[in-house]
This record gives sequence, structure tokens and C-alpha cells, in this order.
Amino acid sequence: MFDEITTQSAEYTAPPAPRKDATSAEIERLEAAVSTVLEIDKRIIQMGEQAAVQFTGTLKLEDAEAAYDILDAELDKLNYYAYFLLDDEDQHVIQIIRGRIQDPPERPWEVNLVLFILTLLSMMLFGVTIEGVPISEELLTQARLLEGAPYAFGLMLILGAHELGHYFAAQYHRVKGVTLPYFIPMPIGLGTLGAFIQLRTPIRNRNQLFDIGVAGPLAGLVFAIPVLLVGVATADVIALPNSLEDCEDPDNCSYLLEGNSLVYAATKYVVHGEFLPSDERDINLNQLAFAGWTGLLVTSLNLIPVGQLDGGHILYTLFGRRAKDLYYPVLFGLLLLTVFVNSNWFLWMFLLLIFGRIHATPLNDITPLSSRRRLVGYFAIVILILIFIPSPFTVVTVT
Repeated sequence: MFDEITTQSAEYTAPPAPRKDATSAEIERLEAAVSTVLEIDKRIIQMGEQAAVQFTGTLKLEDAEAAYDILDAELDKLNYYAYFLLDDEDQHVIQIIRGRIQDPPERPWEVNLVLFILTLLSMMLFGVTIEGVPISEELLTQARLLEGAPYAFGLMLILGAHELGHYFAAQYHRVKGVTLPYFIPMPIGLGTLGAFIQLRTPIRNRNQLFDIGVAGPLAGLVFAIPVLLVGVATADVIALPNSLEDCEDPDNCSYLLEGNSLVYAATKYVVHGEFLPSDERDINLNQLAFAGWTGLLVTSLNLIPVGQLDGGHILYTLFGRRAKDLYYPVLFGLLLLTVFVNSNWFLWMFLLLIFGRIHATPLNDITPLSSRRRLVGYFAIVILILIFIPSPFTVVTVT
């Protein structure tokens, strides 16, 4: 659900498998090329389906990125490319893969445009329901969808900024094969299942992976916070029904209560001067407030630090393969939320159980993240804590 779980915004297509085993002459040429940058301790031929040759040892240069440039220039002549990795003993590993990665063909932008329009209409349809208008054939024939424009444009602004943050970060680093955002319409629910972009070639190093991963959530928040502030400021504080006498339909007296994050609770307190919801009062969410709240929810979900989510990319660039050790603790935390807070977390936990174990690995996985980016990464973790909603929705039944 939303962004990288549905598809991955920092995804790349796996390179083709070797067409044949490397010949002795090829292996000798590859070893000669690798030896210019690596003190070779061990060589393994034909590792798995894709790795033609794997060398283990110690890099001769302290700057792994410079070493990669030197080796890549040689491998280009031989139609190979390399992965720089660390093994379990922190030794340097160079995997040599046959078949240079070609520039992927351009994809038609008309598909992106059609999905954008459909998602906008789907959001408008949900926005109308926020105003209390039920979805019906009469609603569709009366062309009242424009009444849902505040929600649709507010949330599209947030999601669009999120995905374009990924897109422009990839363009800045000249990553090949980046697509425009694909928006996913969903006539029920919140009006959308989110959006994604695709990167169809591998990312060069951790710094690039970090920039592409973190740019989406930060760009989305730049718009989510103002949308939320305007929405909360223009929303009325109303009395909540606390008895059947307060309900129009005593036989079906219930309402949906959106959950608080630290940021959302603080926003309501700053604007209205009281902590909400209280036992008797809460704000009556208008379309912009709902769009801002949804934007924070989507951002927090994508910052969960596992797999191909934005948070997974950030965590991997910070800690490398050790990031995988957090997979089961995160799942256990979601299990606790499911059991003790809100059962709706079960679906999200199930999706992460299936898709959350694989991290995007850059071509050069040896060069560490820069100090400035590391600080931004820790800041992103703080953001997750501030905007995370333990119980997104609660159905309150009045008795």
C-alpha cells in the first residue's frame, strides 16, 4: 500500500544472466583488471546465475569510488561490469558480471498522464464523500466531482512532490532509465493506492541511493505540513456524540476517528488551543485537513525502515547489510501494534513479510555514506517518530 510497497521507487531491473561460462582467457583478463585495484586473496568462478567471477581481498585505494572508476573503465572494454561489496568478515569483494547494462528504452508518457487523470478523479470522488455525499449513480451523473477538489488537489500535491523528489534526485545523479511517476487510482478507500517511479538501471553508490530515497519523503513533507495547517485552521471543533440521543440514527450510531501522531496532535493544539480529540470534542475534518493527515500517514508508512521502502533505503545506506538485522524487530513491532493497538496493521505486516526483506544494493556498496547525509538520515528517523500514527483509524460505537 502506497509508494514503494506497491512497486519500488528505487527499483532496478536485474542484469541479464551470463550467456556462457567465462573462458580461461577472459578470466585471466578480468583478474588482471581487478588486480589493478584489489590485492586478491581468493577467486571464485561462476558464482550463481549472474556473477561470472568473484574476487576477495583488500582494495589498494582508500577511495573505493575512485577504484570503481578505474576498474569500470577496463571492464567496459570487456563487456563486463562490477559490484563492490563487503563480506561477513568486512573483506572487500568484487563480483564481475557479464553484459554491460544498456540504456533502457524510453517508456510512453501517455500511460503516466492517463493514470494521473484517473487518480485525480478517484480522489475527487473520495473528497465528495468527506462532505457527506454518498457515492451513488446520481452523484456521478450530476457531475459533482469538483466538490472533492480540495482533497484531491491537496493530496495530489503531496504525493506528486514525493514522487518528483525521487525523480529529480535520480535525474541529478544521472541515473539512467528513471520513469515519470505512475499514480494508482482506487475508487474506494482514500481514492488512491499511492504512486511510484521506476529506476531501471542499478544505482552507483550509497550516496546516490540515499539521495533518491530520502528526497521523496522530505519533498512530500514540504507540502503536507502547510496543507495540514490550513486544513486544521479552517476546520471546526465539534461535539462528539456520547449517547444515543446525540445520533440521528440510534440503531447505527458510530463514527470514524482518525489517529494522532505527535505532529498532528501538536498542530491541533497550536491552532485550536486544546488537545484533541477529548472525551467530548474533536475537529470536524474538512477536505484539506484530511489530505494533510493522509499525506503524513503515507510518508510515515514509506519511512518504515525495511526493504524497498524509502526508510529501507535510508537505513541500508546508513548501516549497510546490518540494516537487514532490523527486519524481524520491525515486523515484531508491527505485530505488537496489530495485537494491542489496531488490527488493521495486519495487512501492512503481511505485505512487509512478503516484500520487505530485499534491499536495493548499489554497484559500489563499499564507499560509506557521507557525514552530511548521515545526519539527514538520522533526521529522517526522527521525522518517522514524529509523524507515525500508531492507530490510523478507530471505529467508535456510541452506546
